[in-house]
Amino acid sequence: MVQTSSIDTPRRPTPAPGQHDDDVVTVIGPDGQANPATDPRLGVEMERRLYTAMVRTRIVDQQLERLQRQGRIGFHIGSLGEEACILGSVAAFREQDWIFPCYREFGALLWRGMPLQRYVDNMYGNANDPVKGRQMPDHYTGRPYRFGSVSSPIGTQITQAVGFGWAARLRRDPIAVGVYFGDGATSSNDFHTGMNFAGVFRAPVVFLLRNNRWAISVPVERQSASRTLADKGIAYGVRAVRCDGNDALATYAVVREAVERAARGEGPTLVEMLTYRLGGHSTSDDPRAYRAQDEVEAWRRTDPLVRMRRRLEALGAWSEADEQRWRAEVEAELRACIETAERTPPPALSSMFDDVYAQRPWHLREQAESCERGPRARAHGHGGGH
Repeated sequence: MVQTSSIDTPRRPTPAPGQHDDDVVTVIGPDGQANPATDPRLGVEMERRLYTAMVRTRIVDQQLERLQRQGRIGFHIGSLGEEACILGSVAAFREQDWIFPCYREFGALLWRGMPLQRYVDNMYGNANDPVKGRQMPDHYTGRPYRFGSVSSPIGTQITQAVGFGWAARLRRDPIAVGVYFGDGATSSNDFHTGMNFAGVFRAPVVFLLRNNRWAISVPVERQSASRTLADKGIAYGVRAVRCDGNDALATYAVVREAVERAARGEGPTLVEMLTYRLGGHSTSDDPRAYRAQDEVEAWRRTDPLVRMRRRLEALGAWSEADEQRWRAEVEAELRACIETAERTPPPALSSMFDDVYAQRPWHLREQAESCERGPRARAHGHGGGH
């Protein structure tokens, strides 16, 4: 995506935070109280678990950005400001369901069970990286967690998720498949192909649209003339729902219903989660070049972590002491993971021949043996400083 020209049609103003249409599902009010008509009634322990996962995601996010600025990792793509829609939605899926990520959902992968150490290893591409250093940082996957692989091209995970869901339906496997993508992906070929196929064949897919207002430098108002992005689902005969993506409980409630519908064979749902990307698109992006800081500050006042914490405090289930204790615990865990990752060597050269075939054929065995026996370039800094 590139910044649009000043001669284009003037963009409509970004809606003020909290000023959504009447069809947007919300649960948590300004006072921290839940709307009884939409409250999913998760219970205090589950709400605490959601909040602590959101805080953990934020802390990891901020530290990884620092590491990239220090040159210790090469890249990071974060979820600052989008924690509620990511954690609230993934929590609504069942253990047997599958998730196909975009690239901001590392918090969802941690929720599904990947140890923080393995995720940090992926950021370094070391020998313990689950993808063995073959992808850039934040391109993770994990079969044990029923979590597909991140792929950079926009929207490609959508058709993959639909195909996976259709195969499950043919096998009469009562699972749901969730697929994350951003507002920019609604302009991709794979979005239209996936939505059309899912609508026609009633694939058990929940389309998780994180409408964070910006596709790199292109505002959502320049991406579509539709009244809402959810309307695109209606055009394909797919049930469409909108929710306040900065409200973890609203996101959970809407996605849980969509998961249950999919598992019952009632077809797909498009969930438009209204949120805002507080940071850059990635650590390679400077959003100050294309958006006004006052817009960012207005959305910062709707921080989903503050909102969820206010909810817990209203229930008497969280305190400042709890906050400080939890943050210290996460920071200590993360420091230990970073130290371990930085001590871990790179993947073995022979690992490039793994995972190509289920059974390694003779010609790859020969190539692997030749590679392992072959000459090696001298390491930098040795041999008299050459």
